[in-house]
Amino acid sequence: MEPEAMAVDGQVADGGASSQHTLYVNNLYEKIKPDDMKKCMRCIFGQFGNILDVINRRTYRLRGQAWVVFERPEDARNALHSMQGFPFFDKPIRITFAKTKSDAVAKLEGSYEERDVELRKQKNKEARDKLLERSKERQATGVPSVAQAAQQAATANMPNKILFVENLPEGTNEAMLTMLFQQFPGFVEVRMVPQKPGIAFCEYQSDVQSTVAMQGLQGFKLATDKAMKVTYARQ
Repeated sequence: MEPEAMAVDGQVADGGASSQHTLYVNNLYEKIKPDDMKKCMRCIFGQFGNILDVINRRTYRLRGQAWVVFERPEDARNALHSMQGFPFFDKPIRITFAKTKSDAVAKLEGSYEERDVELRKQKNKEARDKLLERSKERQATGVPSVAQAAQQAATANMPNKILFVENLPEGTNEAMLTMLFQQFPGFVEVRMVPQKPGIAFCEYQSDVQSTVAMQGLQGFKLATDKAMKVTYARQ
């Protein structure tokens, strides 16, 4: 069951303290596929604590919205205050506490009533696997020369408008990295390396702009246990 969308000024309208595990996020970019949106939400909010679940649907009524369920309410509060207005595809996201608790929190509290969720999970997994397969096929045919560039990447080098990004967690995709790096001026594109998961290249219009982005995102955690490493690509 999705937590209800209604919330007022970041305060729980109903449902008690349990609802403070779950953030309601809206004003999101509406053209991202649901599986990619979930990954982006984990990318944005995973640095604040363990995420139990991310819920979003691409129906007309629920598009541009997501629910992020934290294991600890204090992590949810920290994320709400820290990420309020974060630019997501050039749109400032709006965050409040959800009105009702999620299935994940109900399970933690022992108040969960069994629902028909297994079939839903299986369908989501199948859709996600298909999406990842299509993404790999597109990358394999769209960036033939990036693999060679990857071998020339260095941990440190002369300033370059192209950044080398490594230590990326499994499942990182182009949409997630674009969301992060495009918040800095001069962003051009992100290029993944299909043959070498865990690394990517990010290009800016100048080395000055790439330096600002490198400093701003150095050590950013796409997963709670993996800090992203950003350096100049070797010229």
